[in-house]
Amino acid sequence: MVTSAQLDFNMQPLLEQLNQDELNTFKSLLRTLSLKDELQHIPQAAIEEADGKQLAEILTNCCDSYWVEMVTIQIFDKMNRTDLSKRVKDELRVHITKGKPEKYRSIFKKTILQTWKKNFGPGASDSIHIFTQRYERLIPFNNPELLAGPFPYTVVLHGPAGVGKTTLAKKVMQDWTRDNLPETLNSTFYLSCKELNHKGPCTFAELMSKNWPDLQKPGPEILAQAQKVLFIIDGFDELRVPSESLIHDICGDWKKQEPVPVLLGSLLKRKMLPKATLLITTQSRALRELRLLLEQPLFIEIEGFLEQDRREYFLKHFEEEDQALRAFHLMKSNPALFNMGSAPAVCWVVCTCLKLQMENGEDPAPTCQTTTSLFLRFLCSQFTPAPGGCPSQYLVALVKALCVLAAEGVWTQTSVFDGEDLRRLGVDESDLSPFLDKNILQKGRDCGGCYSFIHLSVQQFLAAMFYILDSEEEEDGESHRGDIGDIQKLLSKEERLKNPNLTHVVYFLFGLLKEKRARELETTFGCRVSMEVKQEILKLQFGGNNPFSMMDMKEVVYCLYESQEQQLVKDIMVPIKEISLHLKNKMDLVYSSFCLKHCQNLQKISLQVEKGIFLENDTASESDTWVERSQNDQYMLPFWMDLCSMFGPNKNLIFLDISQSFLSTSSVRILCEKIASATCNLQKVVLKNISPADAYRNFCIAFGCHATLTHLTLQGNDQNDMLPPLCEILRHPKCNLQYLRLVSCSATAQQWADLTSSLEVNQSLTCLNLTANEFLDESAKLLYMALKHPKCFLQKLSLEDCHLTEAYCKELSSALIVNQGLTHLCLAKNALGNHGVKLLCEGLSYPECQLQTLVLYYCNITSDGCINLSMLLQQRSSLTHLDLGLNHIGITGLKFLCEALKKPLCNLRCLWLWGCAITPFSCVDLSSALSSNQNLITLDLGQNSLGYSGIKMLCDALKLQNCPLQTLRLKIDKSDVQIQKLLKEIKESNPHLTIERDNQNPKNKRPSSHDFIF
Repeated sequence: MVTSAQLDFNMQPLLEQLNQDELNTFKSLLRTLSLKDELQHIPQAAIEEADGKQLAEILTNCCDSYWVEMVTIQIFDKMNRTDLSKRVKDELRVHITKGKPEKYRSIFKKTILQTWKKNFGPGASDSIHIFTQRYERLIPFNNPELLAGPFPYTVVLHGPAGVGKTTLAKKVMQDWTRDNLPETLNSTFYLSCKELNHKGPCTFAELMSKNWPDLQKPGPEILAQAQKVLFIIDGFDELRVPSESLIHDICGDWKKQEPVPVLLGSLLKRKMLPKATLLITTQSRALRELRLLLEQPLFIEIEGFLEQDRREYFLKHFEEEDQALRAFHLMKSNPALFNMGSAPAVCWVVCTCLKLQMENGEDPAPTCQTTTSLFLRFLCSQFTPAPGGCPSQYLVALVKALCVLAAEGVWTQTSVFDGEDLRRLGVDESDLSPFLDKNILQKGRDCGGCYSFIHLSVQQFLAAMFYILDSEEEEDGESHRGDIGDIQKLLSKEERLKNPNLTHVVYFLFGLLKEKRARELETTFGCRVSMEVKQEILKLQFGGNNPFSMMDMKEVVYCLYESQEQQLVKDIMVPIKEISLHLKNKMDLVYSSFCLKHCQNLQKISLQVEKGIFLENDTASESDTWVERSQNDQYMLPFWMDLCSMFGPNKNLIFLDISQSFLSTSSVRILCEKIASATCNLQKVVLKNISPADAYRNFCIAFGCHATLTHLTLQGNDQNDMLPPLCEILRHPKCNLQYLRLVSCSATAQQWADLTSSLEVNQSLTCLNLTANEFLDESAKLLYMALKHPKCFLQKLSLEDCHLTEAYCKELSSALIVNQGLTHLCLAKNALGNHGVKLLCEGLSYPECQLQTLVLYYCNITSDGCINLSMLLQQRSSLTHLDLGLNHIGITGLKFLCEALKKPLCNLRCLWLWGCAITPFSCVDLSSALSSNQNLITLDLGQNSLGYSGIKMLCDALKLQNCPLQTLRLKIDKSDVQIQKLLKEIKESNPHLTIERDNQNPKNKRPSSHDFIF
């Protein structure tokens, strides 16, 4: 138990200041905030009956001091007693800052400075402060302005490999040695997970004193007295232990020897040193495991070098400014390579490679075309054989060994290897000097006798090399070792989801399939390279286990772009007939353009272009001027032109969908020109939510050249100049348009008039969908007049959500009498009401009316409206499909409908009553109707709470052998055993009946009739 002397503030006088009501509130909140049953061992009555002094004694003597300190401040804050909360914080700060153990401070300083100096990679010292200052102030304990209280913090620095997470963490340690951190930090410890992988069982005291032997004996005593200790846990993603062992196996004993994962898990779960401040670095892939381990962590994403940082780095690396800027712009021209440049080590690789090329008078532009070409040139430039010479045998063996180690590391998600790993492959540590001297490898900064590659991308490149090295040279005849997967496994989407680092290995592998690059490797390192892997990939593509069918199209185009092999692109894309591209950034456009211009068998293309790729029309862009936005587009438009050229060779292209796309005037012009000149047989085109708004007009003009076009959807962005060219298309004698969908048009009354007059001329259009257009009185009348025209060929018409009221129903009703071609009519989401339904039924009752499907979904219809519908259905009406979904027809309304269903003249085959306030009491009438009706095959009762009793009433009718019903939709509670048993009985008695479970949100789900109409 904790004694009063051990609590870091005096609690009793604070509680004695509370009146009885406030004290009762304090006790109530105390129970609420006891998330881990801290009060479970204290009788409830003892707390309820205690006064302020007694409660202070109970909490002080029976609860963990850290929890009492934390919860006291939280409760005072919730009670708006900030005066008492401030007193607690002040007392804690005074106690915490008393007497730093200066005796050991110099030891910590010396060790931390040594750790800091080990952190620099090649060229890093020039730019190390560029980004550390940016992030240091985001760390609460590193910024006094953010210090909200003397409580433990858990901060997680996450981001890609090599962006500076470790550098920032060690900078925090260095700041401590210089007294730059707040005085709340008494001691700082650095734990490298890479090194912990090689450490056996030990005590927690031994774990902390590994770098400070002078502290091994008194260390625990110092830390036991310290109120704040900073632990830096570096490279959590490198830890090679099952996550379960970190969660379940924990220990609180300083002196007990345990496996390192148990000790680390105990620290993270705060079983050991609950007041410690934790600073953890990790790659983002391990965040899920950390979330399970940590309590209320603060996540800070480390992005590494920003664009300006990279530019400054290049200017420092090159002596000549013009060379530096040329190299920088070359890297920027490859979006993938530029993104990788957020890691300082990658910037060093690029600068080193391009600078050497410039010094040799070579053109560096081709080197930056792909990431593969850059890393290949970097690696080969470091080992170029002398003229007439050849690589030494030891270099051949070393390269092969490093490729094996790189592949093993990527597959096992580790980046460190040691002397034992080298000896296993027959290589001595002394042989590494060429790679160490050229900074391709580096000695472990925190782990003696360990080595790693300068950056993960270098490791991934060498791992890709492993797959193209000729396996026949292997003495044991095994082309794959240990944990390394084969080509099919490497291409597996499942494997890459488990291990994202494999994705870039795949990209590099495709890049090395270019024969010219493979031969450069052979010349440089003397390793025989096999091109059989290309044939293996093609064999998988056309075989039964096609890995590309499981890959996202984005990944496929990335792979093929890296190869820069036109024939390979054509071979891979031969069986692909449908492609869906979501261009999220410039890199996506660059890669996709290379692949699609070589496709020849596409039949269906779906395209989405995110904001930020084209900036010409983007006035809200971060670029300050139109000139800058235009310059951006001038760089991207050639790639866009290549992508649009796909319309030429794909003669069988019949479907095009461009949705949610932010284009520009220039990009729309190019796209329309390519579409207009293409000889493909486009039949269906969907254009949704495209900017700029005038794009729709240009598209209509372009599509006017295609006599094969039969389906056209135009939706969104308030296109107001689109109807004139569209009317020209409809009036053209060679127009074959059959389906037209216009959604959310901000057209004028005259433009609507032109469209309706076009309907009187056009002889091909049979389906017209005008959803979500607000019709004025005159526009609606003109449409109804068009329906009466003898040359109007419309068969299906949707006026959903067009702001129609009962006032429009009389004109529409008369049109239904005259027009004998219209068979499908959707009036969903219009406030027609019961009177509107009555007017419609008058027209529908005429024998000349041939309407078969009527959708009145969400039209404010009640039971009164069902009277007219029932009378209509009891006659010899042509109506076979009726949707009354989301209308409150209730018990009475259903009773009228059931009367109609019983009549022999009722031809209704599909009835949708989704969300119509039908109760179990209505099921008696419904069961009776189903028993006698011989035509109804579909009944939708979704979103109606029928319960067990209601379904049981339907059961008798549904079990009948002569029941024609084929599809029944119900709201079913899966947890209701009785209902499940009942449904099973129905299915056994009536096997041809399909019962669908409706679990959709009424606000998001359209009626099932929607798909039937169009």
